[in-house]
Amino acid sequence: MPSDSIFQETQIPQQKHYDSIPSFPAVLSPSVPSPSLSLFINSIKTHKPFLESLLFKTGAVLLRGFPVTTASEFNDVVEAFGYEEMSYADGAAPRSHVIGHVYTANESPPEQLVPFHHEMNLNPASPSKLFFFCEVEPKSGGETPVVLSHLVHDIMKEKFPDFVQRIADHGLTYTRILPAETDPSYPIGRGWKATFSTHDRKVAEERAAKNRTRLEWLDSASDSVKVITGPVPSIRYDNSRNRNIWFNSLNMAATVKDGQNNPVATVTFGDGRPLPADIVQDCIKIVDEECVAIPWQKGDIMLLDNLAVLHARMPCFTPRRVLASLCK
Repeated sequence: MPSDSIFQETQIPQQKHYDSIPSFPAVLSPSVPSPSLSLFINSIKTHKPFLESLLFKTGAVLLRGFPVTTASEFNDVVEAFGYEEMSYADGAAPRSHVIGHVYTANESPPEQLVPFHHEMNLNPASPSKLFFFCEVEPKSGGETPVVLSHLVHDIMKEKFPDFVQRIADHGLTYTRILPAETDPSYPIGRGWKATFSTHDRKVAEERAAKNRTRLEWLDSASDSVKVITGPVPSIRYDNSRNRNIWFNSLNMAATVKDGQNNPVATVTFGDGRPLPADIVQDCIKIVDEECVAIPWQKGDIMLLDNLAVLHARMPCFTPRRVLASLCK
C-alpha cells in the first residue's frame, strides 16, 4: 500500500481466502476521516498503478465508504481511471443510458435472479473491466455476487474432465428467439432492434454476422427472429495470468426462462450435441457454492476484471438501484 494513499485494505465477513488470493474480493476503505470527492478522485489518478495491481491480483475490488452518492459522481470516478468506454451494443440485457459512461444495470424485475456470466462473452470483443455503483441500497437481497472464473474451471475439470474437454474442443452454441421490442421482464429480454441498433432486417443480419451470429426470421406477424451464435470459444486462456477461465454464459442460458425460449435447448455443444442436464446443474451448484455475495451499501463501487470474475444478481424485493459502466 503506498504510504501517501488514502486507501486501506479492510476485512469483512463475506470475503473468501485462498493461497494465491488472501482476500476475495479485496475491500478498500478510506484511511482518513470523511475524505472529499475531489481527494478521492485525485487519489485514484495518483494511485492507479496500485489499484490496477490489486485488481489484477484479486479480480475484484470493492471501494466502500467513499463520498460517492450520485450517478454523476460515479461517472467522475469511472473517468478518473481513464479507461476507454465500451458500448453495450449487441448485449442481451435491457439497459438504459444514464449519464456519461454510466448505464443502468440489468433492468429486469429485481425479484428475478440474473445467473452468473462474464459480461458480453458471446461477442468477439468483450469489456475488460466493469464498474458497479450502488445508488439506492436495498434493505435485503439484491447482491452482485462474484466468483473466480479459473476456480470454476479447475473444479469442473476435476469433476467432469470429458465435459470440459468437449467444451474446450467444440465451444458452445447459443440459440434464442428475440422479439422485435425489448421485454424488460426478463434478464436477457433485449429485442433484436435494440440489440443490433437498427429497425432494418438486412442491417441486423450484417451486424450479427460480425459476431459469429446468424439470424433466421420467423413469421412476419410477430417480427421475431431466431438468433444463433456460435460455436463460441467458452474456455479461454488468460495469458496475463497463465490460466484457463470458464468464459461462458452456460449458467445464464440454461437457467433463464421466458415465453419464447426453452432453457434446455438454448445452449448446446458447438457441434450441436445437447448438454448433459445433470452436469449443467452441478455446474450451477459449484458456482453458487464458490461465490461471494456482499450486501450492497449506498455509495459502494465494485470494480471487476471481466476476464477473472463471473458475476450475477441476487433477487431483491425492496427498492434497489445499481448502475454500471463497461470499459475496454
